[in-house]
Amino acid sequence: MKKMYFLLGLLACGLTSIAQSSFKFAFVTDTHVGSETGAADLSRTVQDINADPTLKFVVLTGDITEFGADSEIKLAKSILDSLNKPWYIIPGNHDANWSESGSNTFKKIFGAETFAFQYGGYGFVATACGPNMRMGPGQVPRENIVWLDSILKTPAYKNIPLVFLNHYPQDSALNNWYDVLDRLKQTNVQLILCGHGHNNHNLNFENIPSVMGRSNLRAGKPVGGYNIVSFDNGMATFTEKTPGTTITKQWNEVKLYDHHFKAETATYPRPSYALNSTYSNVKEVWQYQDDSDIGSGVAVTGNLVIGSDTNGWLFALDKKTGKKKWAFRTQGKIYATPAVSGDYVVIASSDNNVYCVNVNTGKQVWQFATLKPDIACPVIKNDIVYVGGSDGHFRALALATGKLKWDFAEVKGFVVTKPLIYQDKIYFGCWANDFYALDITTGKLAWKWNNGASNRMFSPAACYPAGTNNRIFIVAPDRYMTSLNATTGEVIWRKQIPTVRVRESMGLSNDSSLVYVKTMEGNVYGVSTTADTMQLNWKANVALGYEICPTAIVEKEGVVYVPTNSGLVAAIDSKTANVLWQHKISNALVSSIYALGNKALVVTTMDGKITYINF
Repeated sequence: MKKMYFLLGLLACGLTSIAQSSFKFAFVTDTHVGSETGAADLSRTVQDINADPTLKFVVLTGDITEFGADSEIKLAKSILDSLNKPWYIIPGNHDANWSESGSNTFKKIFGAETFAFQYGGYGFVATACGPNMRMGPGQVPRENIVWLDSILKTPAYKNIPLVFLNHYPQDSALNNWYDVLDRLKQTNVQLILCGHGHNNHNLNFENIPSVMGRSNLRAGKPVGGYNIVSFDNGMATFTEKTPGTTITKQWNEVKLYDHHFKAETATYPRPSYALNSTYSNVKEVWQYQDDSDIGSGVAVTGNLVIGSDTNGWLFALDKKTGKKKWAFRTQGKIYATPAVSGDYVVIASSDNNVYCVNVNTGKQVWQFATLKPDIACPVIKNDIVYVGGSDGHFRALALATGKLKWDFAEVKGFVVTKPLIYQDKIYFGCWANDFYALDITTGKLAWKWNNGASNRMFSPAACYPAGTNNRIFIVAPDRYMTSLNATTGEVIWRKQIPTVRVRESMGLSNDSSLVYVKTMEGNVYGVSTTADTMQLNWKANVALGYEICPTAIVEKEGVVYVPTNSGLVAAIDSKTANVLWQHKISNALVSSIYALGNKALVVTTMDGKITYINF
């Protein structure tokens, strides 16, 4: 029996009190289809579940695939389609962070990224977890928070005993754990189920009983495993099952009851914005709040701030007030930063199209169809649009008409970055460990470099390359920084310093003497652009704590703006390396900083905020 999502289950019944019955279900998580044994392990588990008529349904709590690839998602779906009972599924970070489709394929193939249904007098509600397309801490997407509000406000879910499911634990591993927990505590929540940790654990999140399930992978053993959960007489019992055998191990029991959190008086840690009072000279002039994530940057032209969101909207805000002036809808999530030139705005969408609209009206000028989603940032120079895709192509299009000028069709992986134009070439990385240099006039390959990593998750794909002194500088998740000859692609130096664990967040100084890099320890350095090795010539007097935000560092008018994965922006004096100010906008990853000059900037954060700051 094939079962897709149904979002509202018995929503229309409007019941406020439902008698609980006894039942069993399968709790499967972290299947990682696409890894060495993922598909085989999931197939074995499906057969085992089908052979057990006592199981009423199946929940799968994320990391369904290894890399979020379309082929992996389709393979997982084909295996799960053979289940003979209802099943419900949500994505995990592996399905979303490296998705060639901008997470669109998961949504298309499985029907949604959330689910809500009722069984046996209990409500089961689940959201996605992120991080989506931008490395950082997990985050329940803004659109999922909006969806969760709509579900929990309905009569059918208002008082029913509730089970919440997410891939991540509901703690500080999620940037917005408190957004979820605060909402759940207004309900009769009794249990949380999660994955991510690959092991069975009995947990507790602010007094809400919680259980982490083991990965379905065999993990060096002959066979993997999953959990059977029994709800009976106010108790949830967890039994680990080894597929294809009779081996079971009861390992946990959780009492199910109304905790009356609505009347709770205890307080719990929440993000602090107290730092903002230290730098009272920093003002938020306006803030726009979207109903979806904003995993991209903005373009600024005239009196307009042009942004985009993961609900497929491209829109313009008034730079003075933050009020929306126009909006243009695509049919896929957008993770690209808009590019503007003259009267034209160009955006790439995961609906397999590149669009151009009029900057003043938002009316479509042209669209160019591609073979797969487009999640990379376009750039414009001399009336030509340059943009990579997920279909193995990198293209040049005429700005006024969208006509194809040239097409490089030999990209091994998919492109997510903003390419660099430097010395008559265009440079970009992809999620296949390759880095390319193309002749900007013809699109011919000038050179290609591979970092030699066996894991494609170490690709130089997410950083914005920097170019100066006939050198190209890149950083990858393998924590190596590399300097390449811009003409030949020859490695000038490539270095990893254990105490300076650089990640993708980098940017060129105004005078081109330094490439600013941020480390996982939250330090910020300036690397010489002329030395024959990774020479650290500058260090900011700031300690940001653990950092994996990949967003570019920006310098403008002697101020270095540093993004973080916790909604904080730090401003550093480029000469003294001292902190000028720090300002916390949200608790979500800073997805872009656009320095306007004259002590003003526009900052986007992943939780759907665009904030205009001056100081």
